[in-house]
Amino acid sequence: MTTLRAPLRGWLASLDEVPDEVFAQRVLGEGVAIDPTEGSLHAPCDGEVISLAATRHAVAIKSVDGAELLLHVGIDTVALQGRGFEAHVKLGDRVTTGQKLLSFDLDLLARNAKSLITPIILTNGDAFELEFHALDREVTLDDAIASIEAKQNATATSALRGDMVTRTFKVDLEHGIHARPAAAIANAAKGSQSEALVRFKERTANAKSAVALMSLGIKARDTITIEASGPDAELTLETLGSFLHESHEVESTAPAKSSKHESRVRAAVASRGLAVGQAVLLSAREISVDEAGKGPAHETAEFDRARAEVRAKLERMSATAHATAKEVIAAHLEFLDDWELVASARRAISRGKSAGFAWRRAVRDSADTLRALGDPRLTERIDDLLDLETQVLEALLGATASQLPTLPERAIIVCEDLKPSQFVALDATRVAGICMAAGGPTSHVALLSAALGIPMLVAAGEAVLAIESGRWLVLDAENGVLHTTPDDEQIHAAEQTLVSRHQRKQVERASAQAECRTADGERIEVFANLGSVSEVAAAVANGAEGCGLLRSEFLFLERSSAPDEQEQRQEYQAIASALGGRALIIRTLDIGGDKPIPYLPLPAEENPALGLRGIRTSLWRPDLLRTQLRAILSVQPAEQCRLLLPMITDVGELRAIRRIINELCRELRRDAPVSLGVMIETPAAAVSAEQLARECDFLSIGTNDLTQYTLAMDRTHSELAHRIDALHPAVLRLIELVVTGAQRHDRLVAVCGGLASDPAAVAILVGLGVRELSVVPAVIPQIKQLVRGLSLQSAATLAQAALQLESPEAVRALVHQHAQHAAQVIS
Repeated sequence: MTTLRAPLRGWLASLDEVPDEVFAQRVLGEGVAIDPTEGSLHAPCDGEVISLAATRHAVAIKSVDGAELLLHVGIDTVALQGRGFEAHVKLGDRVTTGQKLLSFDLDLLARNAKSLITPIILTNGDAFELEFHALDREVTLDDAIASIEAKQNATATSALRGDMVTRTFKVDLEHGIHARPAAAIANAAKGSQSEALVRFKERTANAKSAVALMSLGIKARDTITIEASGPDAELTLETLGSFLHESHEVESTAPAKSSKHESRVRAAVASRGLAVGQAVLLSAREISVDEAGKGPAHETAEFDRARAEVRAKLERMSATAHATAKEVIAAHLEFLDDWELVASARRAISRGKSAGFAWRRAVRDSADTLRALGDPRLTERIDDLLDLETQVLEALLGATASQLPTLPERAIIVCEDLKPSQFVALDATRVAGICMAAGGPTSHVALLSAALGIPMLVAAGEAVLAIESGRWLVLDAENGVLHTTPDDEQIHAAEQTLVSRHQRKQVERASAQAECRTADGERIEVFANLGSVSEVAAAVANGAEGCGLLRSEFLFLERSSAPDEQEQRQEYQAIASALGGRALIIRTLDIGGDKPIPYLPLPAEENPALGLRGIRTSLWRPDLLRTQLRAILSVQPAEQCRLLLPMITDVGELRAIRRIINELCRELRRDAPVSLGVMIETPAAAVSAEQLARECDFLSIGTNDLTQYTLAMDRTHSELAHRIDALHPAVLRLIELVVTGAQRHDRLVAVCGGLASDPAAVAILVGLGVRELSVVPAVIPQIKQLVRGLSLQSAATLAQAALQLESPEAVRALVHQHAQHAAQVIS
């Protein structure tokens, strides 16, 4: 029996925690994972190095009793092409427990890799058994994490037998045969009745061993030979060849079908859409700063001057910015005057450092602190810190970190990363799409891109930086693919898709102002989600029948004190007037959790998402609530305004607010009734919908929070983002429960969360009984057009079918089939 020692210092976890299906689903084998806190990988046992990736991100060890262990540092680190890694061993070396195998730059990996979590996998589990020690704990290099013992009934791999068939393939995998494709090939080979060998140069590997395949060091565009012998040898070759992904045979001992080569890069979708355009490479360099200053007085004056210059620029931008851009600028202004950042820089200046060196050190130290906390929401803000670092250094030194070239008419920006200030500086009218080697789907740049409707891919890997400027690209930010060498046919097809979408939008806009009803006459109101008076005009122009959610937080952010009653009343009245009599539903202050405000210091909470949020914060600070309610109740005409309460979880909270409203109405001598609604954002509220409906006037479902609380997944977590889908059947069943409860008291149910803006969800929501959709203004024409094509019967049938499915993917597939069938019937 072999005892495995922790190869890294960090947190020991199950493979279920690894954000990669190959590892999490045990395709390569059983094992454990460690989230590292230091940048060195050590041998978990005595043995021999049998594989060392050319990119140095993974190493395999064969123990003295023959167990094969794969140690894979981080997830998708192969894309770094060795950057940040240093190997201390070579292939064939004998190693002892605890011997250093690799060093890696923890900071660089944290910025560029999907995850730092490192799987330790037993890859020949057919011959050995793995017994875990306790998981979910902190481990050091001396801690035992598992034991391995040979199976008594294990059998040796058979040699090749019978007639041999050979084919030669060219590898079209972007990073060669690394862990993921090796696992796929080995898994397929194990399911075959034949034996197969993979030959590369002078070396050979059994196709059933992922580690052996990785040890061959096969790179992109290498030519390999696969030999198979057995009853299904031909099928085995065809199957294994298909796992070379986008591969095509270059020689064959048997006739082979030709296949069209297409080069493409897979990436994460940050902003959906399709784009065709010319590549524009955006390169950045780090601004050089001198460590020594010219005296504390001089450097302090320069530091203050540069910050004042950046502050003035940000304030000018904020004056004309909208929605997401305004929030980004507010974050930068907050960081610019952050007490600890500024104090840290001043301390360094007083020790003789230059202002530039002091500011950079202060920012980088703060970024390291945020990164160490391990909170994905805070990690995303590191980009904002580094962006602000650059802006101040540019003001200090008159330097430019990145050159913004003149853009062609349809530019697809390709870059390592893009800071918010760089994004704002681009001519958005000429940007067709963006592809970043790094970045995350919930970063501020991703939100800015989505707000402007610019398709964006992120985490595409370093390979995209080799694309030549001027090359035509097809960026598919719906399926997560960048086509780097599209032919004329592919470009034409994408262009036709864009043309047809443009024509469809024109048709949708033409009828956007008409009342919205289903094909069989059922009234469905389509409202807009708004965040300020500046957004009203566009919403009305797009056909909004009212405002289904006014996020009143816009009045409380970017300031040092809360707005008074008069300021709030003026703002709410301006929005009501701009809506021209259309309904205005104002959500009371939704602060707390991931939306703090500096002048409202909330108690320290281990989990803010489960603490003082929404109505709980308002009841905790009734002075703020009363001021806001008085302002809303004063809007004229009185019947135009409705109230919406966030994060209600029980009837007691609703009754408490109703008492305050009644008291304020008496003070204001208001006789007009107040329409009061509650947001359904938690499973508790959903299952209590009937009781809530008995005491309120309408229900509005916030699907963003409802989904995260139902699935127990943080919606701001970049590694979970792809799994958080409000079309999950569990969420849909809760929506059905809400509608059923509301109907018993004849109450309208609206959806104001992100699901309402998802075209794939419209038919299901209508079929479940939702009669109001509040969406982002840009999609109003499309949503209205979709509603007009529905019949209640077909929508209800679709909704009931969706409720019986097991996954959001299955629901989306069902919706797609339904839409195709409907299109065929129409044609």
